[in-house]
Parts: sequence; C-alpha cells; structure tokens
Amino acid sequence: MTGEAQSPRDIAAAADRAAAGGNLAEARSLLAQAAGAQGDDAGLWLRLAAICRALRDFPAALDATHRALAIAPLDFTALMLRATLLDRADPATADEAWEQALAQRPPGDLPPQLEAVLRQGEARVRDRQAQQDERLRAAAADAEMRATPDEKARIDRFRTNALRQTRPYHSEPTHFHFPGLREFEFHPRSAFPWLSELEAATGDIAAELKALLAAERADLVPYVQYDAHAPLNQWRDLNHNTDWSAIHLLQNGGAIEAHAEACPVTIATLARCGQAQIPGRSPNAMFSLLAPRTTIPAHVGVNNARLVCHLPLIVPEGCWFRVGADKRFWKEGEAMVFDDTIEHEASNPSDELRVVLIFDVWHPDLSPVERDAVAAMLAISSGGQSGL
Repeated sequence: MTGEAQSPRDIAAAADRAAAGGNLAEARSLLAQAAGAQGDDAGLWLRLAAICRALRDFPAALDATHRALAIAPLDFTALMLRATLLDRADPATADEAWEQALAQRPPGDLPPQLEAVLRQGEARVRDRQAQQDERLRAAAADAEMRATPDEKARIDRFRTNALRQTRPYHSEPTHFHFPGLREFEFHPRSAFPWLSELEAATGDIAAELKALLAAERADLVPYVQYDAHAPLNQWRDLNHNTDWSAIHLLQNGGAIEAHAEACPVTIATLARCGQAQIPGRSPNAMFSLLAPRTTIPAHVGVNNARLVCHLPLIVPEGCWFRVGADKRFWKEGEAMVFDDTIEHEASNPSDELRVVLIFDVWHPDLSPVERDAVAAMLAISSGGQSGL
C-alpha cells in the first residue's frame, strides 16, 4: 500500500537488492535506515559495516562494527571485522583487537577466505607477544635473579597470563570445597618433605609392580566405573573401559590385601607420605595404567582438602599431563603433587603402556583441627566416594 511504513526487514531486503545491482550507496542508505529502526540487530549493523568498507569509508565501517559489538560484544565476525579495519585506521591498536578476535574463534573449520585473514592476525599476535615477552622478561630480570625456583615459576606464570598465553584456573571440586586453601596447579615440593624418600624407592616400587603383573595376580579394574544412566558425559568413552585401568592397593580407607601383600615396600613407603585416615574414604593408592593411544579427557576431582601425588613408574616417550595451564611430561621417578580439583587431563600418545603410582594426601594448608573436622564430616557424607 502506498505510503505504508516499511519494516526494517523489508528495508534490509531492498538494500540487498540494491547491493546485488551494484548500487552500494543506496544499499548503505537503506541499511543505515533499517539498523537504526531495528536498534538491537547486530547483524544489520554488520551488513552496514561491510557495505561501508566496500565503499572504502573505513571510519563509518568501524562505527557500524562498534554498534554491532555494543549489542553482541563477543561476536567473532564483528571482532574480526574490527581488527581488519583497525589495521587500516589505527595499526597501533590493531594488535590487541586481533587478540580479542582470536580469543573468540569458534570450534571447527572456517571458510577458506576467513582462515587466510585469521592466519594474518595470528602472525600479528605472535609478533606482538614476542616483543612484549622480551620487554617483560627484561623488566623482571633483576627480580628473577633473586627469586627462588617456586617464586620464579609464579613470576613466569604472571608474565604468560599477561601475554594471554595462559589463563587463570581455579579449584572447582565436584562435591567438597574447603575455603581459603591456596590454589596451585602443581604444589611446591618444599611442602612435602617425604617426596625425596618416595622417589628414592622408585626402583623397588616399579619392581613390585612388574612382579605383580608378571605373576598375573593383579586385579585390573577400569578406572572409571559408573552407571550408564548417570548424568555424566565426559567419561563416556572410558566408562568400564580397561584402556584406563587401576590396580588398587588402598581403596576408600582399606587395603586390597592380595595387592598390598605383593607390594610391601610400596605400602611401607606410602605410610610415611602423609595420607589421611578416614573410615570409608581414605587412604587411597593405586597403580594407574593408561593404554597406548589413550587420552583422559579434562575433568576435576571431588574434594580440594586433599591433593594427589603421581610417581611415574613406566613412562614411554611423549606421555604428558596438564593441570590448568601447566603441561608437563612425566619422567620416571620424578614425583609431582597437584590439585586435582583444577581442570586436568592426560595422554599416552605412544604405542606402549604407561603406569603411574597415584595416591592422595592432605592439603598442607589445613591445620590439625581443620583436618579433624574435614575427616569427621567426610566419614558420614555421601557422594564423591572416590578419594577423600
């Protein structure tokens, strides 16, 4: 009907027809009208930005892109467009814009033309990070010369977080959270004076493991076992799967007699490693066997009042373990204590079996009174039965 007001959708359709016909100026005018009338449609502002860029009106294109981002701040396409426009208008600010865009890259493949632009942005970000890394290292050089190994590790992590090469991770237990405990992905060795004794026993512990396996007396059970109807998905491929299996020595506070009797040195060494004694809960210790070409998906543990210790016994080349942003390669006889309530994952990419002794210990920040309180409550609690 003549004189009837058109909807933003109709105006945008008319703009598309104008653009298809090569009349970019009219398309721009119509899209500006539609975007202004709709107000909260980020897509319309992005279409206007694209037309303005085609017309080489880069300030107008950037303005329209910023209007789209005001509506959808994490939109990947808008962030990419902003970065490319800033490359032309204000190169000094483009590097950070590229970092922000790359942080929102969606999973999966992108169209080839977008991949090409993205690679350029990635190269820009790498160059900027390398320059910043050099400046930050130089600025902290004097302090790092005076730092202890643990202090230096934290300073290094501060730098990589600032460069967005890593990010903060926090304790997120599935069941039990004790407040105020320090969060370390891998805890300082100085907090566990028994580590050197544990590592010194590596040869004897590995010999007991190999004898147990050779005698075929070990009861290997899947590490992950839960009902198929349970509301869990991350373990689907490993549930009841012996690709990740365990030989339990101590489980939920009790000894698995056949295994414990075959491993006296292991049991005696564990007794000196600060494990909690909680009926129905702890101590826990096992040999963890990860089959070749097997990956344990990212997950978190049940309770931050305890930490987990790994003593690697059989480690083929390339086997790795990540806690938070700290990825390490297991080394036979080199123990590590970590917080399993921080996201972690592991992989055995080799063609051989990987075996690690795993056991839990108290978090060193807990006072004796706090340990008593945690133990008393956990002893009568349900849920999160694996571990403390």
